[in-house]
Amino acid sequence: MASCVLVYDGECRLCLGTKQKLEQSLPPQSIPVTFIPYQSEEAKQALGSRYRSGRPEMAYLIEPSGFVREGLDAFLPLIARLPGGRLLVALARLPLVKQGLAALYRMVARHRYRWFGSVPLKP
Repeated sequence: MASCVLVYDGECRLCLGTKQKLEQSLPPQSIPVTFIPYQSEEAKQALGSRYRSGRPEMAYLIEPSGFVREGLDAFLPLIARLPGGRLLVALARLPLVKQGLAALYRMVARHRYRWFGSVPLKP
């Protein structure tokens, strides 16, 4: 079974915590997810022209088909696999709710280092 690839910010404390929670919480029978830090050569190759040097502005989910989801949309397919996640994803289909969640995601992403801190990237 082909896996999805979640590209996350490997220097962001919030992002690392989210990655660890997802690894622990995703059901084993779901499509596997490979987690790679944005700061890796593997992420640079996987993202191609979407890759920019420096800190990423958002997370990316690369589906087995090659389709790339960004930001909030990168997490919705994963959240749907979690207990109670389908309800949140159903709510996120409502235009005003999705706009609000997307705005919240952008705000947290913009301030994540200030609010949650950073960690050195492990070699």
